[in-house]
Amino acid sequence: MAAQALAESGCSVDLYDTMPSVGRKFLLAGKGGLNLTHGEAFEPFVGRFGDRQAELQPWIERFDAQAVRDWAAGLGIETFVGSSGRVFPADLKAAPLLRAWLHRLRGQGVRFHMRSRWLGWAAGEGGSPGRLRIAGPDGERELQPAAVVLALGGGSWSRLGSDGAWAPWLAERGVELAPLLPSNCGFEVAWSEHLRQRHAGAALKGVAIEYLDAGGLTQRQPGEFIVTGYGVEGSLIYAASAALRSAGLGDGKASFKLDLLPHRSLEWVAREVAHPRGPRSLSTHLKTRLGLHGVKAALIHERVPKAELADPQRLAEHIKGLQIEVGAARPLDEAISSAGGVRFQALDPQLMLRALPGVFCAGEMLDWEAPTGGYLITACLATGRAAGQGAAQWLAAPKSV
Repeated sequence: MAAQALAESGCSVDLYDTMPSVGRKFLLAGKGGLNLTHGEAFEPFVGRFGDRQAELQPWIERFDAQAVRDWAAGLGIETFVGSSGRVFPADLKAAPLLRAWLHRLRGQGVRFHMRSRWLGWAAGEGGSPGRLRIAGPDGERELQPAAVVLALGGGSWSRLGSDGAWAPWLAERGVELAPLLPSNCGFEVAWSEHLRQRHAGAALKGVAIEYLDAGGLTQRQPGEFIVTGYGVEGSLIYAASAALRSAGLGDGKASFKLDLLPHRSLEWVAREVAHPRGPRSLSTHLKTRLGLHGVKAALIHERVPKAELADPQRLAEHIKGLQIEVGAARPLDEAISSAGGVRFQALDPQLMLRALPGVFCAGEMLDWEAPTGGYLITACLATGRAAGQGAAQWLAAPKSV
């Protein structure tokens, strides 16, 4: 998107990518249907960026969810809003969109250089943008561009190129960075061996979780997630990952409450639990009266003290709010995305690094995070466009000698 903005401004553009072909991570996102953006109203949309909303909002206002859909339509790709509000290409594929986009960029004169990895600046280089070291198929060489847009990704999915290797090179140049941390990730839970062997991989559907956000406010969200051998992962966990990660970093303790029957009141659950069960086992009773079985029933036996299993009111309270303590977030390279990166105070309003005039940054290498649902791609596109436009403006501005 930065290359597109620069080309549209009449600039000569070379795009370097460490992978054999462009858009590997974009294509990976397409395996799930390519969730490009979200159809909700603008205010809740930008609210998904949490404590980075104020910084990101100006760029997303200039390239919002409707602009993303219009851009795709301009490439011949129609989109639709799914039942969850998420926006997808009509054919649920990433490749046709990427092909059309690359065809347009080549037509605008953008030159692509594959298997070309940035290695930082040349030794002793003190100017800006400076001479760049590029390792390519024919060995290493140095470039002296008039302006540079860095769109290097965060620290997740290193096999697709975003490995965070750029962080020390920027830090050495005085750029303020926040540590790269996993986001939209799973968490470890100390399950019993019995639960791991019997239910690892089981999906918890039709549930809701409650957790405290960074501001101490209770957030509740319905949906589903998966019990894994190491703990928990899936859409509901990803949505809570920033809060759970922050809580764990604070005192090492993080947890959420799991409502196994979100569409039933506590009173209804307590009444059904208290219904005489005669000779039936508790497991059979929970299955026949409340529809709780499989991994849901296993979690009840796993987390509710034995003495409280016999107390209908306490058991009902656990069913409506089962406490799940989580440990560490899973490793960064397993995460869907990452938090941390170039701090916004290190950037001017055009996304140029204050410490390195002529060097711009965009995408996931900036210090923000968002849940899945189209927010990640939209913010990457919006900041890429803003950085490209900023670079074009900087190139056109007169420079003092």
